[in-house]
This record gives sequence, structure tokens and C-alpha cells, in this order.
Amino acid sequence: MKPALDDLGTDLLATPRGQRRLALARPALGVVAYVLAAALGLWWLTPLIMFGIFVAVVTVTHDVVHRSIGLGPRAGEWALFLCGLVLLESGHAYRATHLQHHRAFPSAPDDDPEGYPAHLGLVGAACYGPVFLVRLWWWAYRRARPGQRGWLLLEAAMPVLVIGAGVALLPVTPLLLWYAAMAVAGSWVYPLLTVYLPHHDFGDTPLTQTRTLRGRVIPAVFLELTYHLEHHLYPQVPSHQLAELGRRLDPFLAASGVRPHRVI
Repeated sequence: MKPALDDLGTDLLATPRGQRRLALARPALGVVAYVLAAALGLWWLTPLIMFGIFVAVVTVTHDVVHRSIGLGPRAGEWALFLCGLVLLESGHAYRATHLQHHRAFPSAPDDDPEGYPAHLGLVGAACYGPVFLVRLWWWAYRRARPGQRGWLLLEAAMPVLVIGAGVALLPVTPLLLWYAAMAVAGSWVYPLLTVYLPHHDFGDTPLTQTRTLRGRVIPAVFLELTYHLEHHLYPQVPSHQLAELGRRLDPFLAASGVRPHRVI
């Protein structure tokens, strides 16, 4: 049995105001950096900036979904919408399907649309990208309460509007259309990177259903999201505390025969 969070330390649940502001500001700062790079003609730099935007959005949205960043209900709804908008995705669909993933994985794929790529194999997960977010949205919409369907419909409309605006502005600048193209294409790696690789060859127990990657560089680049096992065990712990959670869990993991994967 895993240690109680009270024994590990409830300080792991803390999100200082400065940390919360930084997490919420990162996506906007990334967009500003993209606009500046494009305005200066540094197009070669924009994919790297977009990678940073993806990591920033996924991290903060993850914490908003689990209510671990300290936002109230109303602020959480707007954060889901605005963070999703940055990547032309549906934050509300992600909340519905991600929480279901924590409840259901590794049950039947139809019960867990987010975890479905873990059942597909490497090639299948890589090819599943173009339909992944569409399926998540449709699963969430069919099960949403009436009050949530408005958010979902608005979020579904935003990619169409942004891409349309990008096409209209193309004679003036490719800035918006290139941004939208990278956002859409970047989302196609979700099934492979965020589902298949952490979960493939999963076992029957919570300790064998996903993995954890430890190191100095890679976890920092991904803002600690590589601590996937720790997150599944204690989803209420915010992402900026996952590294510390991992350190406190090390004796328990070692005693249980779990060996973290080491990266740089």
C-alpha cells in the first residue's frame, strides 16, 4: 500500500502565489516570444518557442484540471478555456477525459479515451494523432452537463476561427497561420508522447501502470511532467512539487521493486 500523503508531507500540496502566477503567465509569455521572433524574421526559432508553449500549457492545464494550483471554480473555468485557446484545444474536454483516465485506466479503451493509445502499440499510437483530440472532445461532449456544453462548443469553434483568420491574413503575414499549423500538428504527438510512452506494457497494479523518468535536464525541460508514476499515485500534488514527491517516495519505490528510468 502506498504511503499516505499525510505521512509524506502535506506541504507538497502548497502552491505559492508566485508559483501560481508564473505557471499561468508562461503560456502568454510564450506567445509574446513567438510574435517577437516572427516579427524579427527568426522563423527558425518559432518551432522551439512552440515546444515551450506546449510544455507550459500542458503543465498548467494539468494542474488546473486537478485543482492543485489554487484557483477557484470560476477562475478554473476561464483558465481551462484560455490555456486551451493558446494551443487551439478544448480545456474542458481535456478535464473530462483526463479525470476519467485517472478513474478508469487501464480498463476497456472505450471507458478511457485518453488512455486508448496505450493499447495501440508504437505505430498505432503515432498514427492516432490526427483524431485524438477530436475523439476526446466528442467523448466529453456526449457526457457533458448542459452548462459545460457551451464551453465545449466555443472551444471547438476557436480553431476554425483562428485558422480562418490566419488564411485571411496570409497576404500580410504568415504569423497566425504558421502558429495555428504548428499548434495543430504538435497536438498529433500527444498519443505517442503523453500516453503510449508513459503507459505501454502496463501491469495490473498502480506501481506498474506507468513510469517515472528521473534526471536533471529532461524533467526540468518538461516542467517535471516526466514524474508520471508519482502523478498517478498522488494526482492532487501540483506539478512543481513532483520532483520533491519523487524524492520522498524513493524508499517506498525501492522497497516495492520500482526502478525509475534514468535520463540526462
